[in-house]
Amino acid sequence: MADSVRLALSKAISDPRPPKPSFNNIDERIRYLHWLGEMSVRLKRRIPDYQSRIELLETIWYESKRAGLDPALVMGLMQVESAFRKYATSVVGARGYMQVMPFWSRVIGDGDAKKLFQMQTNLRYGCSILRMYIDMEKGDLYLALGRYNGSRGKPEYPNAVLANWKNWEYVPPR
Repeated sequence: MADSVRLALSKAISDPRPPKPSFNNIDERIRYLHWLGEMSVRLKRRIPDYQSRIELLETIWYESKRAGLDPALVMGLMQVESAFRKYATSVVGARGYMQVMPFWSRVIGDGDAKKLFQMQTNLRYGCSILRMYIDMEKGDLYLALGRYNGSRGKPEYPNAVLANWKNWEYVPPR
């Protein structure tokens, strides 16, 4: 990995700001609150505890927007990767909601891979890494998702994420 990429990713994940959204106008805030309510209903079956669900959704919104990603894409990826389980661990060692590999904590973080089970840390890493891959692939989500999962060139994973992305899309009320 180029030093410039490593530095940019390291800077992206070290931003200490908490996941609190800000809005330019009241219409944006209302749209966000509608999104939050709708996604809470959709996610209730998977995460029954209201407070945990709202904290996760707030963090998804913040970190996805911060990385220039659609929250529905991030949720589709999370559904495929971990089924929204905070402590999910893959057979190859990927961790948390977005299944971030521990080597990333050494490459761009402080080396503490246990932090990948912390919600905000996991989403910050995952969204930053996905954004990097999208940029590397010049916007080609199919190839970027393959890189993210380590299955580049195989259709199953990108197709699953793209299909689940549609399940989390939000259409605002009229």
